[in-house]
Amino acid sequence: MTDIHYTSDDGLDLYAWAYGPDTAPLTVLCMHGLTRNHKDFEPMIEALGSPYRFIAVDVRGRGRSQRAADPATYTPVHYAGDMIALLNHLGIEKTALIGTSMGGLMAMLMAKSVPEKISGVVLNDVGPVVEAKGLARIAAYAGAPEPVSDWSTAAAKTAASQTIAFPDYKDEDWLAFARRTWRETGDGQLELDYDAQITKSLGESKPSLMLRFAMWRLFNAMKPFPLLVTRGETSDVLSPKTAKLMIKRHPDGKLVTIPGRGHAPMLDEPAAVSAISQFLKKIEAQS
Repeated sequence: MTDIHYTSDDGLDLYAWAYGPDTAPLTVLCMHGLTRNHKDFEPMIEALGSPYRFIAVDVRGRGRSQRAADPATYTPVHYAGDMIALLNHLGIEKTALIGTSMGGLMAMLMAKSVPEKISGVVLNDVGPVVEAKGLARIAAYAGAPEPVSDWSTAAAKTAASQTIAFPDYKDEDWLAFARRTWRETGDGQLELDYDAQITKSLGESKPSLMLRFAMWRLFNAMKPFPLLVTRGETSDVLSPKTAKLMIKRHPDGKLVTIPGRGHAPMLDEPAAVSAISQFLKKIEAQS
């Protein structure tokens, strides 16, 4: 496991974490959702136990990456640009992408801008159409984070906002979840590990026919690569209708529904592990 430090085009100090050797037969870039960080992929990587090199990022404003002075740069376009800077920094010529929620939107943008670097894409519970109900729910719990005094409270607050996605989680699962998403401050408090300003653009998002058309055109940029879509069975962000249409429009796409999960699966679920393992082996064989 290796720390990676690199610089964005606008001068931010950014961070990623590499699991596995750089001599691995396949590199997989893992991009998290709105309020998460690189640790979000630790359960998946452990469950996969594969020989590949996984690079999990802290998107700007999260985890160990620098907070942006200008909140207007907290957009998927800037995030995708940061990922391209990371690939260039590491000299990676080809990579598979795994993107959860916001990370999936970043993957679509990367497929459009640097298709020559992409070998395949996993979109985890996201697509060209993001359901307004799910977006509103995320904005409600993410927009005003408040510090807490102990880990049990952090775990309880995590459960309160995420039980809809993980109804079978037990106390130990919520504590592990909290330890991946909260951090200790200098005054003995705990706070969520992201800049509260990252949610500002959510309130400004107004779905329109023009935007949906543009998003489907962006999705079409992924047609040259194999595609795996994982959808939480009860997701309020990626609808069954949109997920099925994505596969219908993609020449080499597969949809896997993760039972008992909402938005978004952790990807350590047996159905997800099996699907991703097979998908990565397929990409390796085609390399």
